[in-house]
Amino acid sequence: MLTRRHALGAALAASSLAASSFVLAGTAHAQSWKSAYPELVLAVIPAENASGVTERYGPFVEYLSQTLGTKVTLRVANDYAAVIEGQRNGSIHIAGYGPASYARAIVTGVKVEPFVTTVNGDGTVGYYSVFYVRADSPYKTIDDLKGKNLGLVDPNSTSGNNVPRFALNKLKLNPETFFGRVTYTGSHENAVIALQQKTVDVAANWWNAENDSNLTRMASKGLAKQEDFRVIYKSDLIPNSPFAYLASLPPDLKAAITTAFMESPTKAKAAFDKLSDGKDRGFQVVDAKYYEPVVELIKFIDQLRKQKS
Repeated sequence: MLTRRHALGAALAASSLAASSFVLAGTAHAQSWKSAYPELVLAVIPAENASGVTERYGPFVEYLSQTLGTKVTLRVANDYAAVIEGQRNGSIHIAGYGPASYARAIVTGVKVEPFVTTVNGDGTVGYYSVFYVRADSPYKTIDDLKGKNLGLVDPNSTSGNNVPRFALNKLKLNPETFFGRVTYTGSHENAVIALQQKTVDVAANWWNAENDSNLTRMASKGLAKQEDFRVIYKSDLIPNSPFAYLASLPPDLKAAITTAFMESPTKAKAAFDKLSDGKDRGFQVVDAKYYEPVVELIKFIDQLRKQKS
């Protein structure tokens, strides 16, 4: 006859066996994605020049490699479209987008999923588009810039193109006819440099706060002086930029990537802080729904272009 002690022992043995099987299955599952993905590629849109991207993201990519247990390689993209196309063809597994470039990827059929965005130092989860002019210029408002030269960033930039165009449209201004010339400079840093060198008279850029913007980051590297520029326009709040992975990645790999990002402010504080010069507080989990308003904005901008062409 089976005694209570025997029954309990049998139950514990079964439980132990089930737990062992679960661990082994989990380990095998993890090993399966590691064999399928011996290398993961992370790319980010070129908000700054190539050397700046490498210096900023190098330690974070090293942390991801150690945490995920597989090699993670940083790819420095030439432009925003290169990141979008890299995810379209599957050669970029994880991408750091701006909201508009992510939306452009979605609108053009790229199968990606946003998983985290950054949280600002003050706890907010958004940023602004601004127009800078030189501090010594006479320009006070957008109306003062009629016939002058506008520096944008990239056709797929949120703060450096799409939001400024949307704002100008609300003022019933067509950039191509209102300004003397419209130039895409290629990066947020290049837009400020073009303004600094008087190639353009006004430049679009991103801005979080007086002590946190592309301009303050350039100033910290000795590339610009903050006091040499003035803001004459600031947009409404824009959702912070997402990181997105390929929708085709295995669920356990997606979970591991998300966890690595979320834990980085404590497990790799120096590497995390380098991403924002110590200005960001952490990451926040997001999904596609969070960026639906930006996707709608991009569709609206596309419609405007069709109407004007």
